[in-house]
Amino acid sequence: MDVTIDLLERGGRDAVTTRAVAEAAGLQAPALYRLFGDKEALLDAVAEYGFTRFLAAKHVDPDPQDPVRELRVRWDTAVEFGLANPALYALMYAEPARSAIASRLGLGLLMNRIRRLAVAGRLRVDENLAAQIIHATARGAVLTWLSLPDAERNPALLVALREAMISAVVSQESAVREEGPAGAARALRAALPSQNSLSAAEQHLLTEWLERLSG
Repeated sequence: MDVTIDLLERGGRDAVTTRAVAEAAGLQAPALYRLFGDKEALLDAVAEYGFTRFLAAKHVDPDPQDPVRELRVRWDTAVEFGLANPALYALMYAEPARSAIASRLGLGLLMNRIRRLAVAGRLRVDENLAAQIIHATARGAVLTWLSLPDAERNPALLVALREAMISAVVSQESAVREEGPAGAARALRAALPSQNSLSAAEQHLLTEWLERLSG
């Protein structure tokens, strides 16, 4: 997989042939097929391996004090990976099937960050939509940057896209002033009378649940 990544970065997708990989790795072609099945399976494995290797080299704070700052840092880290590994990134994200693999690899960590924002009352949108916005802006930033001539690559583009993501996902002030579920339950209970998306029975049941949580 290391020699495949090296071939990919030096010569692009066309440089990655089973013969070239086998020769660079000191293997016979049949051995490569026994290990991976075919070239596409090798590329799938390379996409997963490359991103996992990159994440392993990065320090991830398990308990960040500022979830908004941490979101900025993680977004920058994802973009940094793409800019440092353009051919590998294109392999991972420019093709729908591999894009799903790549997205899955970082999804658990990303959803933990988003959940922290939600618990802090700082999340502006649904958690799944937040994940999609974060993925889309990071992927768009990298692929757009890589498509530009060197003379037109302006770092302000990356900053603007990151801050647009923050504005779309994060509320400037916490919607809940109190830590824990009680404050959130009281805030939601107070807002229920103005809602019309629930039936009377659903609203009654939800009110009962919120009263227990806010006690």
